[in-house]
Amino acid sequence: MILIGQYDSPFVRRVAIALRLYGLSYEHRPWSVFGDADEVARYNPVIRVPTLVLDDGEVLIESAAILDHLDETVGPARALIAENGRDRRLALKVIALATGLGDKVVSLIYERILHAEMSQPWVDRLHGQIHGVLDALEAERAGRATPFWFGAAIGHADIAVACVLRITGEANPGLFDARRWPALAAHAARCEAQEPFRAVVQPFVPPS
Repeated sequence: MILIGQYDSPFVRRVAIALRLYGLSYEHRPWSVFGDADEVARYNPVIRVPTLVLDDGEVLIESAAILDHLDETVGPARALIAENGRDRRLALKVIALATGLGDKVVSLIYERILHAEMSQPWVDRLHGQIHGVLDALEAERAGRATPFWFGAAIGHADIAVACVLRITGEANPGLFDARRWPALAAHAARCEAQEPFRAVVQPFVPPS
C-alpha cells in the first residue's frame, strides 16, 4: 500500500497511526497538496490527502473511507471501533466532532496564508465553531474515567481527537488552552506518548 500525504495533516496522520497499530506495512509518499499537486492529482483528482493506493492499484480517498477499509481488512475483533451498537454510534460522533474541528482549523490556516487581509467576521465564526467543538469534546471526555475514550484500549476516536488537537495548537498558537480544556489536554498527552504517535509525527509548517 502507498499512503500519500504529509503527517502534519491530522487526517493523514490518523490513517498512518492506525496502519501502525494494525501492523500493516505501507510506503509513505509525503506529498503536499500545494508543492506536489500534480503528483497527488495522478491518484486523486480532488487533490486532497490522505489518499491510499492499495496493492492491486485501487485508490481510496478520505480518511473515514480509508479507515473503514482497514477495519474490514483486519476484522471486527481487531478493529479500532465497536462493530455496532451504542459505542459505535458514540465513537462515530466523537470522530465527526474531531474531523469537523480539523476542517475548521484548516480553514483558519488557509484564511491566514491565502488572503492578504483576513475576513474578521469569518475568523470570528471559525473561532466560535472551534471553541464550541472543544467544549463539547471536553465535556464528553471529562465524563469518562477510562484511560482512553471507550475503555482501556485506544481506538479511532482517541486517535482522531489527539491528531486534531496537535495541529490546533501548532498551527494556531494560543487557540487551544489546556486550562480551559484539561481533560482534552490530558487525553492528547496520553495518546502522544504512545509509540505509533511518536513514530508518525511532523511539526506543522505553514505552506508558502
